[in-house]
Amino acid sequence: MRIGQNPAKFVDTVVQPQEITVAVITCIPMLSGFYEQSLDVLKACLSSILANTENPFDLMVFDNASCPGVREYLHAAHEEGIIQYLILSEKNIGKMGAWNFIFGAAPGKYLAYADSDIYFQPDWLSQSLDLLEALPNVGMVTSRPMRTPDDLSSFTIEWAHQQGPEIFQEGKFLAWETYWEHARSLGHSEDKARQDFDDGRDLRLTYNGRCAYIGADHFQFVARRDILQSIIPIPSEKPLRGDRALDNAINDLHFLRLTTCEAFVQHMGNRLEDFSTIADQVKRKSGILKRLLWLPGISHGLLWLHNRIFRIYFTHGR
Repeated sequence: MRIGQNPAKFVDTVVQPQEITVAVITCIPMLSGFYEQSLDVLKACLSSILANTENPFDLMVFDNASCPGVREYLHAAHEEGIIQYLILSEKNIGKMGAWNFIFGAAPGKYLAYADSDIYFQPDWLSQSLDLLEALPNVGMVTSRPMRTPDDLSSFTIEWAHQQGPEIFQEGKFLAWETYWEHARSLGHSEDKARQDFDDGRDLRLTYNGRCAYIGADHFQFVARRDILQSIIPIPSEKPLRGDRALDNAINDLHFLRLTTCEAFVQHMGNRLEDFSTIADQVKRKSGILKRLLWLPGISHGLLWLHNRIFRIYFTHGR
């Protein structure tokens, strides 16, 4: 039985969501080993969003069954008003499963997505939205230039060839420093990265005074929510496998996949580093212990043991 009237009936207005939803997925099952600094990386990610996003936005965080220490931080950030939408999944439903939820639930007209190890520089969002609106039929924009497989952007390349040389240029335009900044964050050696850089080429568009490279990546992108909603559900079978289904879906729907011509986001990985000195640090860390640990028999055994322990915690944890 109800007694009286719900006082909410007499409220005339409700707060409307912002036009832009910035969404982050995190999964930190423990704070040791590979994940030792992951909470600090997550804090740096969210802090950079708050500090360097000039457009009004709502922040959505989907936590994929992280450990209690991470959830305590997320609860506190939500209580402080840093996070507007906090989703806590009891079990890890995979990145694609979290995408399905976010793409369906995000209230904004635009969704700006990032993994939880991305650092944002000033103007990242405004520059990406500018490309999204300035060029026709843009499906997704990544806020840094990078080279991605041609087959993931085959429609964009086909469209570009039809535009003529005043719009489409093929050559070497990307600076080595920009390329290496991202490659080293993925753990690539400088020699291998340099070889790949020299062997590759860039596909550039100049359209209505805007510069863009062809290609985008699922680790960070800005897109219209209605486009993302048209491709869900994305099959989710493994925690971190199958994320190129998003890239393929955008391409198959004949939308352009682009990046900005300047680097406005940076991949941090699982360690907080001074990115400008990573190459020097790697060269200095070549002592006897490191060489010993990376001998084939020893390194394979230690990595096997680490993976076995992780699987036990991941499968039977929380």
